[in-house]
Amino acid sequence: MKTDILTEKHRLGLGGVAIGTAFENITDEQAFDILQTAWDAGIRYYDTSPWYGLTKSERRFGNFLKNQDRNGFVFSTKVGRLFTEVPESEVPPTMWKNPLNYDFRHDYTADAVKKSIEDSLKRTGLDHIDIVYIHDLSEDQVGDRYPYFLDQAKKGAFKVLSELRDQGVIKAWGMGVNKIEPILDCIESADPDICLSATQYSILDHEDAADRLLPAVKKAGVKLVSGAGYNSGYIAGRERYNYKEVIPKGMEEKRERMRKIAKKYDTDIVHAALQFVLAADEFASIIPGAGKPEQVRDNVEGLNTVIPPDFWNELKAEGLIYEKAQTPDYR
Repeated sequence: MKTDILTEKHRLGLGGVAIGTAFENITDEQAFDILQTAWDAGIRYYDTSPWYGLTKSERRFGNFLKNQDRNGFVFSTKVGRLFTEVPESEVPPTMWKNPLNYDFRHDYTADAVKKSIEDSLKRTGLDHIDIVYIHDLSEDQVGDRYPYFLDQAKKGAFKVLSELRDQGVIKAWGMGVNKIEPILDCIESADPDICLSATQYSILDHEDAADRLLPAVKKAGVKLVSGAGYNSGYIAGRERYNYKEVIPKGMEEKRERMRKIAKKYDTDIVHAALQFVLAADEFASIIPGAGKPEQVRDNVEGLNTVIPPDFWNELKAEGLIYEKAQTPDYR
């Protein structure tokens, strides 16, 4: 039985990539401060994954959240990789700056999903997980083995997660991926509730998703959560785009044009990026990560700021926002 687990109070969440040491070696104390700031600011949706920091982020979220009222927040994590503790010399090279001593393998079978959920509950100390996302079942992560793993998931992960949802063990499930096709493939062969779409719909890049992803999820009754809605910090001025150092051609010029228009209307381009995603009816939540407490506070401010309608009108008139894209309506 499908349910809308994310409500109005969950429109702004906190993602766990940065806390997993994606961009810098955030300490346990710094991670706790970020989580405490989010909680004090009223954020009640938290998303992480065992992949982030090779289980580090998940443990950090659990250490904080296990002391809160479990009925007072929504927690999501991910399945698709299984982790094995190894000597430090055998930790594989990854994007994480200071991961824990684990190796991993992709596995989307029913048994692996159950084991992954069991492991996540042990690591976090929580008594249940609200939303489970099938993580990185996408060509950008598994390469030409995508058809193999998709078939594995159809027979395994898709079925078992629907069963766990129907049994009340979890409340919802879906894909957690950086590409559009896996979400479309999942909708075609299963009954997901909510999907985490990372890097596919942002103020800087949204045309393809507006044409293909949003109509498909709307028709299927599937909600979306936005990951990397700031293109992993690029909109804020970081010189990385969607977790990589390669910046797409023309993107710097586009960002600068948007900044100038934002300045003209005395608004903040990061706040605009947050509100742009949430303006689309299909998105239930956006979950920017944070490496510092002030970034959390700024996101909360951005959620509640009224941006002049003429700002959005000018972006559309300049062709910087796709004509089909929804923009905020403050009425």
